[in-house]
Parts: sequence; structure tokens; C-alpha cells
Amino acid sequence: MKIYYYAFTGHKYGLDRARRAAAILKKLRAKGFNTMLLVNDFRAGLATRDLGVPESVHIEGIQDIDAIAENGDIVIIDSPEDDHGRLVKYCADFKKVFRFAEHDDDKSIHGEIMLTINGAGNTLSSLIVDDLYFEKKDKETRTLFFLGDSDANKTILSNSNFFKENEMELLLGHYFYVKYENDLSKIFKKLHESDEYKDLILSSTNIVTASFQTALEASVAGANVIYIDIENLNALELSLFNSMNIGIVKGFDTVLYKKIKLNYNYKKCVNLEKIDKITDEMIDMF
Repeated sequence: MKIYYYAFTGHKYGLDRARRAAAILKKLRAKGFNTMLLVNDFRAGLATRDLGVPESVHIEGIQDIDAIAENGDIVIIDSPEDDHGRLVKYCADFKKVFRFAEHDDDKSIHGEIMLTINGAGNTLSSLIVDDLYFEKKDKETRTLFFLGDSDANKTILSNSNFFKENEMELLLGHYFYVKYENDLSKIFKKLHESDEYKDLILSSTNIVTASFQTALEASVAGANVIYIDIENLNALELSLFNSMNIGIVKGFDTVLYKKIKLNYNYKKCVNLEKIDKITDEMIDMF
């Protein structure tokens, strides 16, 4: 039996799902399980090596999982894609299928085990944060902005006035282009390379991000976190961030951002379980 984890990735979508995958796969591998990460592109495979996953296989999309996985294997799916009916076959062929919920009313369709924000009922928690972000590290006073690993629509440049009015340092994404970096250097006081991600999330006092996963990791690491909501958080996500003391700014609203920033209080997040609990519950269902 082998465990395959499919994380939807790419230059338009970023690496949030790959970060969750790496945290889970490292724990499963440490517990003696044979695992393999499935991603959509070569760049994602390189990035996950830095996250502690040495090997990955690239597939076109969710419909190609069974080109790699075999009957009797376990499959974990973290993707917003339409499976075009493939999930029926997966639930019939594979020993177990786990699937991350995509919205707050997403339910199991064909008997797959769901991972949801509240982890209620027969579901598991989808709030996956690597153990390393729970470690204590000395903080440096800085406001770090991380949009995400991708900015295909040049969202940052389109909102340059927001960043010019609010002094920040920029953490570049894995999928940013060199020419784009040249433009961004005119907006931010300092640019940091994408491979500094872990160290900067752990060491920055203030973090502003449009990445849901990064907001979780930064909060656990003890930073003051403001989430720029450009993806329209659902009710459960809003409730979660409020409980974690994460400030929420709709779009790039400078007035609201400055108001929330004044209320930074360095309250450490204690709301999330460590990954061991989630993986142990998952193993019990194998």
C-alpha cells in the first residue's frame, strides 16, 4: 500500500496546497508509510524539496491520479478541480480517499473522508500547519508582505499606492518573474527571495498576506497577522480568523489597514492542533 497526496499547484495558483501536503507527508513518512506527492508542475516539485519532501511526480490534473496510484492505495486530494465523475472510480478502486473541502458546506459525495475547517462529525481538520512554525524564534521588527507564490494578474502593481503608503518589505513568490521583481523593487523598501519563506515567517513581527495558509503559519509563529481578503472568505474562514486574532482587510483598503495595525497586540495563536493529532486520526481511518 502506498499513500498518494495530490496537491493542486501551478504558476496561477501558488503553493498553499503544497505546503499542507509537505507537512502531512513528512509526518506519515516518519511513521513508516510509503508516500508520494503528486503536483502539477516542475517548479512545485522543486519548492516542496525545500519543505522536506524529496520526491514528487507531475501529473496534468485530478483525472490522472489513477495513472499513478493503483488499486488498494490511499489517496489524499487537495484540489478545487472538477473531477468529471472520476471521484466515483477513485472511491471504488482505492482503499481510502481523503478530500479537502472547498467551501463550508462541501460534503462527502461518494464515501470519501472529508477534511474541513471545523473538523466536525466524521471529518478531519483541514487546518494543516507544519510543526516548525510552532517553534519559538527571536523576532525582528518588520512588516512583511506576502501576496502568495503567484501574481499572474499583477495584483501588487495594480495596488502600488497601498504599499507606497504603508512601508513594507516584500517576500517574493516562487512563481514571480525576474522582470516583475524589477518593478516591485520600486514599491517596497526591501525584497526577500522566496527561499527565505520559512525564516521570515518565523522571525517577522508583523505579516500581511493574501495567502490563507501563510496567515495560519504566521499566526502560529506568533506574528501579528493581517489578511488581505481578495478571495472572499466564507463564514467559517471569517470566524476562524477572528478567533485567531487575525485582522481582515477587504481588498487593499489603506484606511482599514491602518486602523487594524494600530490594534496589534502580539497575542499568540493557540487555536490550532499540531499536525501529529491530525495524522494520527488519519492513520486510524486507513
